[in-house]
Amino acid sequence: MSKFVDRPRYTCTLGGALATLRAIPRAIPIIHASAGCGHNLHNAINPGGGYLGGGYCGGLSLPSSNVTERDIVFGGENRLREQIKTTLEVMDGDIYLVLTGCMVEMIGDDLDAVVSEFSDYDKPVLPVHTPSFRGNSFTGYELVLSSLIRKYVKKQSKIPGNVNILGIVPAQDPFWQGNLKEIKRLLEKLGLKVNTLFGEGEGLESIRNAGSASLNIVVSDTYGITAARTFEEVHGIPYITTGLPIGAEATGNFLRAVSDALSIDKTLTEFVIAQEELIYYSYLERLADIYNDIDLQRYAVVVADANYAPALSKFLSDELGWLPELVVITDLLEESQKYILLERFKNYQSGLTPVVKFDTDASSIKKYLAEIRPPNRNQRYYDSFSPAVILGSVYERDIAGEFGFPLLTVSFPVTNRVVLNRSYVGTNGALSLAEDLLGLLVAGR
Repeated sequence: MSKFVDRPRYTCTLGGALATLRAIPRAIPIIHASAGCGHNLHNAINPGGGYLGGGYCGGLSLPSSNVTERDIVFGGENRLREQIKTTLEVMDGDIYLVLTGCMVEMIGDDLDAVVSEFSDYDKPVLPVHTPSFRGNSFTGYELVLSSLIRKYVKKQSKIPGNVNILGIVPAQDPFWQGNLKEIKRLLEKLGLKVNTLFGEGEGLESIRNAGSASLNIVVSDTYGITAARTFEEVHGIPYITTGLPIGAEATGNFLRAVSDALSIDKTLTEFVIAQEELIYYSYLERLADIYNDIDLQRYAVVVADANYAPALSKFLSDELGWLPELVVITDLLEESQKYILLERFKNYQSGLTPVVKFDTDASSIKKYLAEIRPPNRNQRYYDSFSPAVILGSVYERDIAGEFGFPLLTVSFPVTNRVVLNRSYVGTNGALSLAEDLLGLLVAGR
């Protein structure tokens, strides 16, 4: 029997598509959906993504057909046609993507036929079918990228050393912009030209020229793979998948994997890794005194998506010396995807093997805690799960308060923090993560 999703940690497909387009300057979304869809999704994405903001043409300025009962009964194609025409007249953009909601897909409005009427417009107008029943926000990211790859990215000769980065979903990863910046910094040290598609310094021109890459790097075991396969099918670009690199060890493995795929000189790769580790550990060793003096080792509970959960758990165990005994992965996943992720929790240097659960239900965390540490029944000796820290979303605030555990929000939704260019990946991001975690513990001193 299927399980309901209590307080989902993602939006619908349309929301993921809107968040992805929010990350592309001068890309204009046009929503063909029921009244209120755009407003409600903005109210979820904006705070949940660390206060993403509306951008150039997003938020409460989103063009929308706002179909009503009459359109549902008699069809909404005329309303859509009118909305596209008006948007092209009023909104100054460089590309327009028409996104659909549930109702118009259910009544059978022919999105592709209506959008094709605007093929002579001097700017691209692309249709993307994004009803919620196709998936969640991760699906919306894949669908928008796949549409751009098929219909907007130029077919080009491959340039050795050019790479694209996939798998980090804007807004769904509240730290997406800083994370992409750090990955770009690391790969550029290997002499690569890195196209992150979104984020600082990127835009439609970056996407347009993404076909020149000789390799796509998917920093996820689950997301961005559909887009990578579309790149391979349409543009002949191979891809590799890696986990999200958090910390020195993961960063070194990440750089070696990319180096092997592109046949980069191993001497250069090891030199770059040694440089990063030298700087990383010179900062991290500053924590040694306070860490030991007041015993800052903690148990940890990680509640996050398929990108963050394995990476955070391994960082906590093997680099911070903590005990992440419970990990809850909150995404809806196929069994094959779960198998791949479970492999990430093996062979920790610490020898620890976390208990890993796959559950979308925010209320289940307390039950899993009771399973790994049964409650105190006044027995003479009791090994309590304390002191501990929770890494999760704002949905873990109640259980953190109940048990008295500090909470660091790292996964969507993150409504209690403002996130600008902060990163948790790479070596620089891992230092920020260590700062934030240990900063929680000394905040009252």
